[in-house]
Amino acid sequence: MGLEELQEKDYFSIGDVRRITGVPEYSIRYWEAEFGLIRPVRLPSGHRRYSKSDVYTLLKIKDLIYKHKLTLEGAKKQLNKYQFATSLDAKSAARIDVKLLAEIKEALADLIKE
Repeated sequence: MGLEELQEKDYFSIGDVRRITGVPEYSIRYWEAEFGLIRPVRLPSGHRRYSKSDVYTLLKIKDLIYKHKLTLEGAKKQLNKYQFATSLDAKSAARIDVKLLAEIKEALADLIKE
């Protein structure tokens, strides 16, 4: 099981995530609580199901902690910078969409008048 499995499934058990990321289950649970960025779906049985986005976030945390040797606080700061940049990109895209929709609305209004 590896990264190729991410393409095959939408949700993963904690065991699947452990095999994909190489991160022990207790660390996955701890990072889930510590970072607040990983939000698995809970089944009625209480078992967690992680999304692809959760798995990618865990891989990023692992990279920051193990490869870049950051502390948990350092990893949080890096992830917050990334989250902020991503949210800015989303806001910019939303503004573009609103502008485009306004232009389309204006063009349609002109067509209706004709």
